[in-house]
Amino acid sequence: MSGHSKWATIRRAKEKTDAKKGKVFTKVTKDIILAAKGGGDPNLNARLRAVIAKAKACNMPNDKIETAIKKGTGELAGGEVFEMMYEGYAQGGVAMLVEVATDNKNRTIADVRHIIGKGGGNMGEPGSVAWMFDKRGVLSFDGSKYTEDQIMEVALEAGADDVVVEEGSIEVRSAPEDFSNVEKAFEDAGIIPESSELTMIPKNLTPVDAATARKVMNLMEALEENEDVSNVYVTADFTDEIMEELG
Repeated sequence: MSGHSKWATIRRAKEKTDAKKGKVFTKVTKDIILAAKGGGDPNLNARLRAVIAKAKACNMPNDKIETAIKKGTGELAGGEVFEMMYEGYAQGGVAMLVEVATDNKNRTIADVRHIIGKGGGNMGEPGSVAWMFDKRGVLSFDGSKYTEDQIMEVALEAGADDVVVEEGSIEVRSAPEDFSNVEKAFEDAGIIPESSELTMIPKNLTPVDAATARKVMNLMEALEENEDVSNVYVTADFTDEIMEELG
């Protein structure tokens, strides 16, 4: 079990760009469709449960959520959405994964390639940077509501991989296949996370100065403005000092 988490600062930088995403409902609808392909019951599908929570957080109407679920399960037409991951590099040698959900692969790859090139990055071959990231389930808890011992006890019993503590927050990480069980264990214990997601965490971080960090964040923002882009993951080490300098 770990102490300090650099993922927290990367997540804050990511949230800074997420907050500026356009076409939010379009993106979330695609996420729901993809998640529902694994089953339309959120009680049995952790990924779907997490996406529905995200949809409700952005005030998506319940009828739109239900329609998207039915498209994903095949009850309604319109579920032809494909999930893909593109790889490349941003400025400063920062590795980058671009997760997309699209109904037109040719359009999306052309758009992503253009955005990355315009932003000073380069597309990579499949497998060129994916090995630099681990897929993990991450639950984040408010450190002012729960103690580390409370979280640790449930996490250990549920089979989580790690508990990491950042100022003001506590994170529980698990293997993707254990994510549903870990999430349910906290639910049964009455301990509610602030967020719950399957995400890609860099194995190692790439040092960047403030100027490079700004360019990387601008590229992340440009990518996430595209309606087909679901997430952008980077290895940049967005330290607290850099985040403070960037405002």
